[in-house]
Amino acid sequence: MSLFDDDFYSTRVSRKVRSSERDGKSFSFGRPRSDGGWSNVRIALTSSLVSALAAVTVFGLTVGFDGGSSHRATPTVAAVQTGDPLERTIQAAEKVRPAVVSIINEQSLSSMRGGAAGSEGSDDEHSGLEEAALGSGVIFQKEKGKAYIITNNHVVEDAIAVKAVLSNGEIREASVVGLDAITDLAVLEIDAKGIDVVAEVGDSNGLRAGQWVMAIGNPLGLSDSLTMGIVSKTHRIIPISLGQDGVYDWEQEVVQIDASINQGNSGGPLIDLNGKVVGINSMKVADFGVEGVGFAIPSNYAMPIVESLMEFGKVKRPYLGVYSMDLEQYWAQQASRKGADDAEDSELDEEDWLEDDGAEGDGTELPPIELDLPKDVREGVIVLEAVGPAKDAGLMFNDVIVKLDKQTIGSTMELRKYLYAKKQIGDEIEVTLYRDGEKQTLHLTLGEKEEE
Repeated sequence: MSLFDDDFYSTRVSRKVRSSERDGKSFSFGRPRSDGGWSNVRIALTSSLVSALAAVTVFGLTVGFDGGSSHRATPTVAAVQTGDPLERTIQAAEKVRPAVVSIINEQSLSSMRGGAAGSEGSDDEHSGLEEAALGSGVIFQKEKGKAYIITNNHVVEDAIAVKAVLSNGEIREASVVGLDAITDLAVLEIDAKGIDVVAEVGDSNGLRAGQWVMAIGNPLGLSDSLTMGIVSKTHRIIPISLGQDGVYDWEQEVVQIDASINQGNSGGPLIDLNGKVVGINSMKVADFGVEGVGFAIPSNYAMPIVESLMEFGKVKRPYLGVYSMDLEQYWAQQASRKGADDAEDSELDEEDWLEDDGAEGDGTELPPIELDLPKDVREGVIVLEAVGPAKDAGLMFNDVIVKLDKQTIGSTMELRKYLYAKKQIGDEIEVTLYRDGEKQTLHLTLGEKEEE
């Protein structure tokens, strides 16, 4: 016997048909009720039908009806699924690849090997030249029969001749329009005949971490190569050594990516999936156990430099006129001297630490550095030689600069960053320094370095 008397609540299903009213085309299932109400099965069937109608109504309101048409309204998700997302990478690459070139840096055999150059009287003006470096570049502008290429400064540095290899394999002579070692950017010029594709420069400020990007270039001499990865970080500051002497004297703003950047990729474009150049591939971390750490100069940072190179052949920056050494390095040298047995081996070599803000040295041998400073002065910039504006203002050997205007200066890097970011050619600047243990202040007018 069921726990409930009413069969509607019971788990037991009645198998016996109680009555049939065929003449009225109606059927009665289950136990007849004296009050003329519906049977349990009819109630269940009706409930199921109502639920089905409700579901159809809700679906119709959500997706939409088309007035009886055999074609229903397509949901948004279905529209997205109709395209191939991988096709975007192919289209982006096809858009830029014809504008990407390989760069060949040629130097004299004598400078590379220490031997004699080509034979005198040779009819071939490049007979004494040899390929010294390979890199990449991207054509970004065409004007008055000339095509202009962005690349890295280190790709064409010290070149006697530069060649650009187009995507179709044609080799053309290139001339250097301008170079900038600090930002590691350069602009080249070639004949524009037959060049139809120019890369479009995009907005690097719109990059986001995790966004897909592609690097195009000439890695290991394998021209017209693509690598793909994501943006690891949109804004990274990397310390670099401009003199390649292990002393960090500048900081470069870069985009960090995990797309493969190999030797020869330098100067090539970093593009987004719209086929726009958002960076110039510049460097990678090359160390044991390190993979997928590459860097590109952001396009928004690079283009003002490129425009200056196009107009002036250089980047005009304010010029103080000092060769310098960081005071911190001096203290480190002094500490090492105390523990050395041989005074000659530990003697400070100023040339090993010589840095400048664009000044030119005259090759004069410098006297030993002997500083008289308060004990609490541990950071600053030692003047090893003053020329130009600094010399005119009275700066001298062994002066220790500690402030520019009211900004504390602890290193040559900070001195450069303040000058280049905060000052202009012709601006007045206040220099706070220590000389013979006494604090002094000088004023000078920043100049512009004349090219050699």
